[in-house]
Amino acid sequence: MSCVRAVQVKNIKLVVESLSEQLKRERENSVKASDGDFLSISGVRVSAVKSGIKVRDRLDLVVFEIDEKSSVAGVFTLNKFCAAPVQIAKENLLRGNARYFLINTGYANAGTGELGLKAAKKCCSKLAEITRVAESSVIPFSTGVIGEHLPVDKVLSALPAAINGFSEVDWLSAARGIMTTDTQPKVISRTIRSKNGSIRVTGVAKGSGMIRPDMATMLAFVFCDARVAPTDLKVLLAKLVEGSFNRITVDGDTSTNDSCMLVATGASGIEIVGDRELEDGLGVFFTDLAIALIRDAEGATKFVTVSVDGGENSEECLRVAYAISESTLVKTAMFASDPNWGRILAVIGRSDIEGLDIDAIEIMLGDTRVVCDGGVDPSYTETLGQMEMAEKDVAIKIFLGRGTAKETVFTSDLSVDYVKINADYRS
Repeated sequence: MSCVRAVQVKNIKLVVESLSEQLKRERENSVKASDGDFLSISGVRVSAVKSGIKVRDRLDLVVFEIDEKSSVAGVFTLNKFCAAPVQIAKENLLRGNARYFLINTGYANAGTGELGLKAAKKCCSKLAEITRVAESSVIPFSTGVIGEHLPVDKVLSALPAAINGFSEVDWLSAARGIMTTDTQPKVISRTIRSKNGSIRVTGVAKGSGMIRPDMATMLAFVFCDARVAPTDLKVLLAKLVEGSFNRITVDGDTSTNDSCMLVATGASGIEIVGDRELEDGLGVFFTDLAIALIRDAEGATKFVTVSVDGGENSEECLRVAYAISESTLVKTAMFASDPNWGRILAVIGRSDIEGLDIDAIEIMLGDTRVVCDGGVDPSYTETLGQMEMAEKDVAIKIFLGRGTAKETVFTSDLSVDYVKINADYRS
């Protein structure tokens, strides 16, 4: 079998180029707010304060106020040890009429048993009392160290200041107020257009490590002024998360606290559901917010895109993509800019795909084909591989030669700093 498979190579390039072009077109259909000039969302206010939960003199408590006419949907971690606030958030969300999001950083309030539940409920109760809403209208979130109890008194003492500090535009403070090991806040704000009108969308997220969503420690809060029925919003969010936050990984660890929320206030009067341009634009928004987490991954020096094409189904494509993305040997080679393609080949071989034909598999680093016909491409050289690996953005492309399914996962390298950050995390 010849190594010159022009059609297959073209397929490998097309999957990445197609994804890039699609994102480019949909971003062009959006208007990005300039840095620091984030869009207000009618029906949403935000406040971030310093409560000293874990570290003195830093923003660590965030409150979002949501208009009562809004639709609210959430997607949460599938970790069996889900945190106390996650348990309460899911319960309260089912009761409807969510009016406030209450988020703290520092301590995750996970693995804290009944005391953790009582602590989260006490915080919700106090905020409900101050704002005169039902306790079930407060949705709690926490992030930080697992197993540490939440200092409730500090949270309660800071709530009045949070309520008095509401703003329609201070998204940056909110993004800072939910950070843990993040090196920078993540905020995206855009106007998304369609022939039916335009909507405003602003979102904040946090997460640098323990990232491998199962629905990354990750939290995301996205607000738009579109009109969406609650049941439709739930379906829409699940779809958006599947194509964005469920396509990223830093270390393969699913947190106890992962949560992603989408709020539609309805203020614009523009419907999303059924409007392909708006749905696609929102999909790109979610993808970009998810990618922002990977670009700020703990200790990361490279942003890595792993594309798998030619699978029999999406499941096996993702199995291969995640196996490569989470391989410590592959990730450390990335950090060293070492084109050690044998590590990638070995991962594909152990990905438990029944009937895998190794002669049909092709591996590319960027635009350089490395493997075909079960071995190294005769035209490949270490110099070509080194040039691809020296880039800050690295693309690994796999063609399985089994079908038409394709998937893409975003990840990072594994550096010395990652080890240091996580070795010293609790100190």
